[in-house]
Amino acid sequence: MAILVVNAGSSSLKLSLLDDGDRVLHAAELAAPRARVNPRELEAALGSELGNADAVGHRIVHGGTRYRRATRIDPEVRAGLAELAELAPLHQAKSLAALDAVGELLPSLPAVACFDTAFHATLPDAASTYALPRQLRESRGLRRFGFHGLSHAWVAERVPQLLGTDGAGLRIVSCHLGAGASLCAIADGRSRDTTMGFTPLEGLVMATRSGSLDPGMLLWLIEREELDPALLAQMLEHESGLLGLCGASDMSEVIARADAGEGSARLARDVYVHRLCGAVAAMAASLGGLDVLAFTGGVGEHAPRVRELAAARLEFLGVVLDPDRNAGGEGDAEIGAAEGRVRTAIVSAREDVLIARETRAVLRAA
Repeated sequence: MAILVVNAGSSSLKLSLLDDGDRVLHAAELAAPRARVNPRELEAALGSELGNADAVGHRIVHGGTRYRRATRIDPEVRAGLAELAELAPLHQAKSLAALDAVGELLPSLPAVACFDTAFHATLPDAASTYALPRQLRESRGLRRFGFHGLSHAWVAERVPQLLGTDGAGLRIVSCHLGAGASLCAIADGRSRDTTMGFTPLEGLVMATRSGSLDPGMLLWLIEREELDPALLAQMLEHESGLLGLCGASDMSEVIARADAGEGSARLARDVYVHRLCGAVAAMAASLGGLDVLAFTGGVGEHAPRVRELAAARLEFLGVVLDPDRNAGGEGDAEIGAAEGRVRTAIVSAREDVLIARETRAVLRAA
């Protein structure tokens, strides 16, 4: 069963065709600013080899509490996904726009929704509950959902294979570091804690997102600056993070400028690493210890300087990198030093493989 994987990002639409052995047969990336795909470009892409699919698997950012596993898309599910858009208006709209555009061009193919939140359905109450009044939590469904679940789930599956160890009892902190960034505490292959919460804004400093902030400061700003919600959302989502700290959102540029001695870039780098290390320690605490630290995502896989700086701060946990392996690490690779108590690895992000597998599983079970 060949699966067309559709992954709608912040400014692009990634399409890949995977065969039954999870090999990528064809791939394309289309520009999609503001969740709008050029219909002619999409039609041309799907009219090529990418159209030789038996089914479609869509990455959907938010499943809420309603969709806790991959689900075949029908009109009722499509309506349910639209209702969840209020939980993630900036992200869900992109997923649904891609779903509708591809569905219009390939109406005869069965389609499955694969959720970024589903892996975190196993979060214990202690990790998923906000300390808010019960009536408000229950009436509005306020809880920590977590995101990047497809990426973290791949890490949970791939790390034992890569390290040649049994996944049972293995305590992993998965660091998905890209334009968006989150950590996940994984035990026995299941999510036990994560840094993103009700929205993808919580947690780490990201490319243009602020990460966690003092809510009292936001209330203060709303009152003093008379910020309306739309302007505040624009600032927190698109004008903060690394970009807000130094004017650059690309980590490679931030690192180059920081290493050249530029003050604002050094501050951005140091704030990013400080928050990252504090969150890794918190995830390790939620697991009661740490066996493996895994880096994935664009920054996690391709920024050895970030890994080096983080490891230096995390040596108290037993994280020690081999400098040569870290500098030359590409693809799936172990980069820890022999003397480190914690094994450290790079894992290539392969959400496409998980989406394809989940899609096949849903359709074969039907």
